[in-house]
Amino acid sequence: MYAKLILEDGTVIIGKSFGANTTIYGELVFNTGMTGYIEILTDPSYAGQVVIMTYPLIGNYGINNLDMESNDIQVAGFVVKEYAKKPSHWQCDKDIDTYLKEKNIPGIYDIDTRMLTKKLRDKGTMKCMLTTENKDFGDVEDNLKNYKFPSNIVEQVSRKDIKHIKGVSKKIGILDLGVKDGIIKQLKKLNCDIYIFPHNTNSEEIMKYNLDGILFSNGPGDPKEAKIPITIAKELIGKLPIWGICLGHQIIALALGADTYKMKFGHRGSNHPIIDVKTNKVFISSQNHGYAVKEESLTTSMEKTYINVNDNTIEGFCCSKYNIKTVQFHPEEGPGPEDCHYIFKNWIENL
Repeated sequence: MYAKLILEDGTVIIGKSFGANTTIYGELVFNTGMTGYIEILTDPSYAGQVVIMTYPLIGNYGINNLDMESNDIQVAGFVVKEYAKKPSHWQCDKDIDTYLKEKNIPGIYDIDTRMLTKKLRDKGTMKCMLTTENKDFGDVEDNLKNYKFPSNIVEQVSRKDIKHIKGVSKKIGILDLGVKDGIIKQLKKLNCDIYIFPHNTNSEEIMKYNLDGILFSNGPGDPKEAKIPITIAKELIGKLPIWGICLGHQIIALALGADTYKMKFGHRGSNHPIIDVKTNKVFISSQNHGYAVKEESLTTSMEKTYINVNDNTIEGFCCSKYNIKTVQFHPEEGPGPEDCHYIFKNWIENL
């Protein structure tokens, strides 16, 4: 069966179909990781996006539940050069084609993913339609022009109820904007007593738990559209130590009066070098974001702590006045290097 990928610039690519027989619209992005496709498929930060894997062979170790970052698939569609029909790994539960079919997610393969990636690097992230169906969709270009990324995407991926994970160390809250399981695992390793709150839990409710600190998690979409979490952050500033990762980093920046912008094609992969401003030490980080904080918008109370070696974008800041620390990258990895695991330990020790 054939599949068709249509971009908003009019590009039409025909390849072979795997996964579900359906049609979806989404934002086309690329990830440069050589491994970690299970984590990528299940990372809530990819909700509503169609992901291109730049590494040519995907699915060779199959699908297992241990590497998943949430309890469901999150991507809207999947684009690869080649997928392994017969995976080989001792933890493998099923192949990637079966998994995508189970979750009703379409995929396309046997296409030039290098060309597609270069196009996005040149022109920027694009809207797209991925279909395996042979029917009349009308004016596809007009459909893509009118397609809008869901404004309530954080609400869709956030949990609905408060969850408690018992621990014997510091009492840490997580505002769930699409939190990855890897973040929770790192806090569990440090024996934290963890409370995970839905994205719209008001600040008064959060304060009732007598937390030692709260983490604003990663998540999908434009940070400026996450109005409720921004309000919560504003109300908690000065009352609790606050941390932020990825989307959480951007939301806290907005709450402090800084600004964010959409990047041309973002940072998505497990090989992004960052530098610690104070120590001048370089780390390799895992990243997944399409927005960033404007450096020129940082307020006087905000001090940048990490920058991206490739393009000098802000990768972290602190605010000593209010006991705030944030990072744009993913210190928990999943997938990627473990260089930045120390950040969780430092955060806890600094409490």
